[in-house]
Amino acid sequence: MSARRVVVTGVGLITPIGQNSNDVWEALQARRCGLRRITAFDPSRFRSQIGGEVDNLKVVNYVPKSYRKSTKVMARDIEIAVAAAYDAVTDAKLVTRCLIDRGQVEGPVSVESTRLSVNIGAGLICADLNELASALQTAAGANGQFDLRKWGEEGMNNLTPLWLLKFLPNMLSCHVTIVHDAQAPSNTITCGEASSHLAVGEAFRTIARGEADVCLCGGAESKLNPMGLMRQQMLGRTASRNDAPEAACRPFAVDRDGVVISEGGGLLVLEELTHAQARGARIYCEVTGFGASTNAKDWRAPEPDGAPLALAIRKALADAGMTADQLGMAGTLGVGTVEHDLAEARGLRAALEKVADRLPVQATKGAFGNNGAGSGAIDLGIVAMCLDRQAMPPSLNTENTDPACGLRLVHEATESDLPAAVSVASAMGGGQHAALILKRWEG
Repeated sequence: MSARRVVVTGVGLITPIGQNSNDVWEALQARRCGLRRITAFDPSRFRSQIGGEVDNLKVVNYVPKSYRKSTKVMARDIEIAVAAAYDAVTDAKLVTRCLIDRGQVEGPVSVESTRLSVNIGAGLICADLNELASALQTAAGANGQFDLRKWGEEGMNNLTPLWLLKFLPNMLSCHVTIVHDAQAPSNTITCGEASSHLAVGEAFRTIARGEADVCLCGGAESKLNPMGLMRQQMLGRTASRNDAPEAACRPFAVDRDGVVISEGGGLLVLEELTHAQARGARIYCEVTGFGASTNAKDWRAPEPDGAPLALAIRKALADAGMTADQLGMAGTLGVGTVEHDLAEARGLRAALEKVADRLPVQATKGAFGNNGAGSGAIDLGIVAMCLDRQAMPPSLNTENTDPACGLRLVHEATESDLPAAVSVASAMGGGQHAALILKRWEG
């Protein structure tokens, strides 16, 4: 029995430069940057004081009225995922229970609930520090120090009984499945910046082997909090061009000096081909290959030669039954640190060999920073739009490309023949790597 074909029919993006796929595309084309001095909290005590913020995101606008009470137990990461899911199904013109309950459309649903799946990549969700600190303050003993007994007797009572449900990584998928009544296999993947690619890859497999017809897949995360910034600063990864945030994140540039934290994410609608055709869906591209790998040598740093990423790319090409010379572009992670960008470039060059000398490479983080588990889904959504529109937006802050990376970054908005693309991602901590092959849809 041959595997079923899988296509992308919807793209939902929530980013600092736009809160739907069309707005993100236009912002990239116009070279708009979403990085600025952080306003979500006071960053003055940090070396890096800049980030990418999603403005005016109101999750109640993305759920049925009957579900609005549940938004009170949604952390920022969950809100982003729920918003991206709504944007994706709307973009795909997919009628789900959410849209029916909101009164936007009348039934029936476009896909049976038992055939609708959800796979979402998630990060380490930061607790609401103000809320937690207020509760901890009530657990101070007579000497002003934390008293465990008093915490159990009084402090915990100052937190809502459902408090923990705001911060469990699986709650992104949980809320999306409930809102859209998705009853097929649901998964949560927590592998840093590789999470979205791994989630989409698993969705691809789920549909191909017949366990679902449609899957909402991708990832979301907000690193825009004191804990998220502190972790990156303690690891020595943050860029500190506080006087020029729009130029701070410089993927693959010779003068790159670190990441800029951000928030955001995206979900794609993956759909079995005949199911999409039967409902007259618009098809962005076809997913044809997936590969993954890992290295366990050092959770803090990548393998300098990029061998694990090269392995994932080779697996994806083999899965697609393609060779590197059939590709028209590559989408990268490009976080902006010296070591991660160099390892990624070496992995690409090792897998693509001579093709790497001429292949256009897309790097998007200069526009909106590192969105953690949500970054890969945003990158995949942009690559899907590139294949659909046969065009590539420019990569910000990459003009002075590091010769050691040896990549051909896209500096200007370009129309081009793009038969297929490889999109890659690597976890900055933990060593997971993933690659997906997307192919132009030719009807």
